[in-house]
Amino acid sequence: MKDVLYRLALRITLKHEEAEDIVQDTLIKVWNKRDDWDNIESIEAFSLTVCRNLALDHVKHKGNLNESLDSVRIDALDKSYTPYEKMLQKDRMQLVRRLVDTLPEKQRSCMQLRDFEGKPYKDIAAIMGITEEQVKVNIYRARQAIKQKYQQIEDYGL
Repeated sequence: MKDVLYRLALRITLKHEEAEDIVQDTLIKVWNKRDDWDNIESIEAFSLTVCRNLALDHVKHKGNLNESLDSVRIDALDKSYTPYEKMLQKDRMQLVRRLVDTLPEKQRSCMQLRDFEGKPYKDIAAIMGITEEQVKVNIYRARQAIKQKYQQIEDYGL
């Protein structure tokens, strides 16, 4: 759970140290609710909801500006790539990350939970406090926005 919570917090705060603090606070809050675990349908969804709320509160409290995730290490590329192909892949990944960072918070969170964490729509709706239809709409709009911006940059080099 810790890694999933960390990725969600990082996607919202965009800062490693803050995401780590939020995960720790989340785990403490969830542990303090251990007496109520029998009444909670999904501990994982509950934990993700707590993490998301803490991250949003933190961003709101700090007046956090959206920074790019360019500093995040890109996973090692396949050794069969040429140096040029590796550079292109790295540049494309950085571009996609910048585009994801520009999305509105709801779209960014829905996309993070669905596309990066693999959560089902039902769980995302419970975590976000919205309907499954709204989750689907947010994900669709996020994907369309990224696709459109990416294509525009690839076509015109903007």
